[in-house]
Amino acid sequence: MIKQYFGILAALLVLCGVSRAADQEARLMRFPAIRGNQIVFSYAGDLYSVPADGGTARKLTSDIGYEMFSKISPDGKTIAFTGQYDGNTEVFTMPSEGGSPMRLTYTATLGRDLVSDRMGPNNIVMAWSPDGKDIVYRSRKQTFNSFKGQLFKVSTDGGLSEELPLAEGGFCSFSPDGSKLAFNRVFREFRTWKYYKGGMADDVWIFDFKTKEVKNITNNDAQDIPMWAGDEIFFLSDRDRTMNIFVYNTKTGTTEKVTNFTEYDVKFPSIGGDQIVFENGGYLYKMSVNDKTPVKVPVYIENDFVYAQ
Repeated sequence: MIKQYFGILAALLVLCGVSRAADQEARLMRFPAIRGNQIVFSYAGDLYSVPADGGTARKLTSDIGYEMFSKISPDGKTIAFTGQYDGNTEVFTMPSEGGSPMRLTYTATLGRDLVSDRMGPNNIVMAWSPDGKDIVYRSRKQTFNSFKGQLFKVSTDGGLSEELPLAEGGFCSFSPDGSKLAFNRVFREFRTWKYYKGGMADDVWIFDFKTKEVKNITNNDAQDIPMWAGDEIFFLSDRDRTMNIFVYNTKTGTTEKVTNFTEYDVKFPSIGGDQIVFENGGYLYKMSVNDKTPVKVPVYIENDFVYAQ
């Protein structure tokens, strides 16, 4: 009788936990990407997919290694991501609805190739080319200076990677026609450099593939992660102490503040078409590049059990 009692009690606690989990939003979601009606993000080291308006997320990967920094192709059919398989981190693709990953890069494991490295993981997926044929990633595979890396592109069919004609690079975003690239020279998102204003402070630059000219569009010591949309380039800045999104107009040269978070920094924004998705306080937000109004995306994860207290 006592065993039956405790069995029933345990079952009720589990049911209560499932009920609580169904009502409680997931948190600590990282590195989101958006395209159309799909958001892909990392949670507990795996990739999940959720409708752009929110809902119950669906798990896409389950390997013991980390999957992160996903980017959805321009046609919405393929996800590129950085996967920690076979001992080091490489670039992979998979169908956007899920499926077997395809490995695109094969690089030597560096001494500082860990996910926990203070300069971030190696071979981080940064962007798709506008035509959807290539994936750009940042790698430290040919430098002994962990502070510096270069941008490479690899075909979606695999093969040898090609280095972009830049001495160094970090986060980046193509202009709509693919003729220019907005990029960071320094990659510092994994460093404890909040409010840093020294010589390694980042800026957003524009590189013209035709003229080979490079132009600094921010000239400020607090920028990160550019995102090109039409005639505007969105980017992060903590110039007002809290990291928020700003936008630079390539026609007028003016800069304005877009988001106004005061408690938590905006982290790892990503653009897909005319939408931007980002982290704030562990939750996901999306924003149209047209009305520039951030909206919280409610996300629920079925296996994220929260037991009754």
